[in-house]
Amino acid sequence: MGLSRITGTRPPWERLPRDARDTLFQLAVIGWTMLPHFAHLPAWCTAMALAILLWRGRLALRGAVLPPRWMVGLVLAAAIALTLWSERTLLGREAGVTLLVVLMALKTLELRARRDALVIFFLGFFLVLTNFLYSQSLLVALSMLVSVWGLLTALVLAHMPVGRPRLLHAGLLAGRSALLGLPLMALLFALFPRVAPLWGMPQDAAGRTGLSGSMTLGGVASIANDDSIAMRVRFFGPVPSGEQLYFRGPVLSRFDGREWTRGISSFPLPERPRAQLQVLGPGVPYELTIEPSRLALLPMLEMTPDAADTAPQPEGYQAVLRADAQWQTDRPLVDRVRVRAVAFPEFRHGPRAPIPGLQDAVALPAGFNPRSLAWARALRQRPEAAQADAATLAELLLAHVREQEFFYTLEPGSYGRDAVDEFWFDRRLGFCEHFAAAFVVMMRAMGVPARIVTGYQGTDPVPLDGFHVVRQSHAHAWAEYWQSGRGWVRADPTAAVAPERIRTSRNLQPARGLVDQALTTVNPALAQQMRRFWEAMNNRWNQWVLNYSRTTQLGLLQRLGVRAPDALDLVYLLIGLLCSISLAAAAWALWDRHRQDPWQRLQRRVAAALLRLGVEVAAHDPPRTRAAAVRAELGARGSELAAQLEALDRARYAAGGSAGKLALRSWWRAFSRLAAQAAAT
Repeated sequence: MGLSRITGTRPPWERLPRDARDTLFQLAVIGWTMLPHFAHLPAWCTAMALAILLWRGRLALRGAVLPPRWMVGLVLAAAIALTLWSERTLLGREAGVTLLVVLMALKTLELRARRDALVIFFLGFFLVLTNFLYSQSLLVALSMLVSVWGLLTALVLAHMPVGRPRLLHAGLLAGRSALLGLPLMALLFALFPRVAPLWGMPQDAAGRTGLSGSMTLGGVASIANDDSIAMRVRFFGPVPSGEQLYFRGPVLSRFDGREWTRGISSFPLPERPRAQLQVLGPGVPYELTIEPSRLALLPMLEMTPDAADTAPQPEGYQAVLRADAQWQTDRPLVDRVRVRAVAFPEFRHGPRAPIPGLQDAVALPAGFNPRSLAWARALRQRPEAAQADAATLAELLLAHVREQEFFYTLEPGSYGRDAVDEFWFDRRLGFCEHFAAAFVVMMRAMGVPARIVTGYQGTDPVPLDGFHVVRQSHAHAWAEYWQSGRGWVRADPTAAVAPERIRTSRNLQPARGLVDQALTTVNPALAQQMRRFWEAMNNRWNQWVLNYSRTTQLGLLQRLGVRAPDALDLVYLLIGLLCSISLAAAAWALWDRHRQDPWQRLQRRVAAALLRLGVEVAAHDPPRTRAAAVRAELGARGSELAAQLEALDRARYAAGGSAGKLALRSWWRAFSRLAAQAAAT
């Protein structure tokens, strides 16, 4: 039931003049289209665009005169100067989008004719496209779908100059037109050749990762508060246990006393060293969908060898396995990447015998953590450790962590200059990086090569659409030490104090926000269900749309019967289908050529009926002019015909009139009957 039926009056937007109503609707659509851009536009641009749109809306409500062109030119000049000041250029993505938003807003101040409206419409469609330069997420796609529908509705209104068409009628017509083009859009999406890098666009610009090329104490704990998705993993077979779900990222072997970074071996080698990876036991086939991380690495499941049938092959990137068993790409991941590989949870890697390069993994900076170094040397001199191998020393350290009151926490607080000393002896509060860093320092102090490995550990317990979710909160740091005859061995000190973190991937939960806490209080499962539903939708969007690649296209051709498809086959198929669709559309248009606007057809039928009565009218005469001609020619004999024509004129042109198809048919039946009576008299 409409508002007018409830209150007896028309809603406010229906009481506005049509020009004001249509302009306000168009401004609302433009503002909605600009909205996602405000997150990355300069503050002055956002303020200027909003001010111009509000100014134009006020002019429409008051029916005031638009500002002169010189004033618009001054604002444009100011916008160009501000763009040059804030972006240092007028070229490039950021500067171009900034100017486009300002031009879009300014063009609304020149909305004097249909030509100006058409310019605004097509600028609006282009502005919709620019949103995908920053993000291609499902939320942005849905938002831009609303924008396209709104722009099409405004375009329909601009081509309906007669009367006062309702917004709902124009919106339904725009939606129907879009649905008619949907099959062609799907065809182009499926078959239009994707030629990287021209086809690809940057994925979510805000994409980030819990990994980096360095680590300071407290850094991983701050990342653990981020619950966004880092990647999704699907296993083709049995799912590995929680203790096997280590996704290897940067390996940090250089320590300056404050920060751990990726080291470069001081031992010169004539060629790139190999990882010296030896896999044991059965492999685990899996697939990763990695979100844009802006890091040149693939966090693959340990261990993924570089054999031809097991190595990841990311489309558009080249990946190599470094000597430290980390998969490195030729450039940062700015796109969502999907790779398939095979991992071997049981493995050995690294040199089995001492090599000169191992000395880099024993070095410690002078003047830092003196109490820890003294404690480690004292442990080394104990009878049970004097002649012990690296594995025994590692177990002694882990036993110390288990026996003492160390606490695993997301809020360990900040540490000072000698952070390991403070953690090991005083506070004993830390997250995974504190335990890993202290373990590595102690091992090095006892003369054992050791290093830190960062990455992700574990997944969400319940898969979504067959994919296990790895979040930024799964970011983790563990340690590796070198053992003669075996190579590098993983040691995770976190498991000694918080074994459930490793076995069940149960992360520490950060403090909940107000909305999350309220939802959890009302219904403990509601927030989790809502999040899982939305993430499942995002996963389907990523897998079916964003990850639809050239390889997928060629696979589609193979399923259609093409044995060895290539890009040329795609082009031939697309051209053939487009030609077929064009011929079908031409045939339909030829068959449908007799269809016309019912109003125009009615006007010709009325003119022919009046001509038979001796009343000659022009084709363009409106009904009221024809009514006057009937009265002048037929007098009293044509009074009822004239009244019928005047009723048609009111139905067509008066405010609140209705001249739908059924009304026109009933009117024509009544008019024909009156015309026959007039001819008989």
